[in-house]
Amino acid sequence: MTDYEMHEPEFSGTTTEEWDDPQLEDFETDDLSEVDDHFVLSSSGFPPENFTDLKLPVVEPSGELNKNALQTAKSGGHGIGAVEDLDDDLREEVEDLIDELANEHFEEADFGD
Repeated sequence: MTDYEMHEPEFSGTTTEEWDDPQLEDFETDDLSEVDDHFVLSSSGFPPENFTDLKLPVVEPSGELNKNALQTAKSGGHGIGAVEDLDDDLREEVEDLIDELANEHFEEADFGD
């Protein structure tokens, strides 16, 4: 089983713009200790060893928490359900964090279960 680590992402605002999973080249830096602030999970800790270790992006490369990214992370095909080898306790913690971020920063952000 992969030993994932979760952390709360850092952001400087919010947006409800369309969402696409970011690639490393979308960021103004290739410093993974800065890029990882946009993600909830890493399979190699924070900072990660590689960009591909980062899972569940929820913050735009420009720094805004994205409501659609939170929804994708919670229930999309690239979301928490697609993360392999994630233990049930951590999965629940990640879902709680996503719900907390959505409810604190967006009105009517009910993603359901």
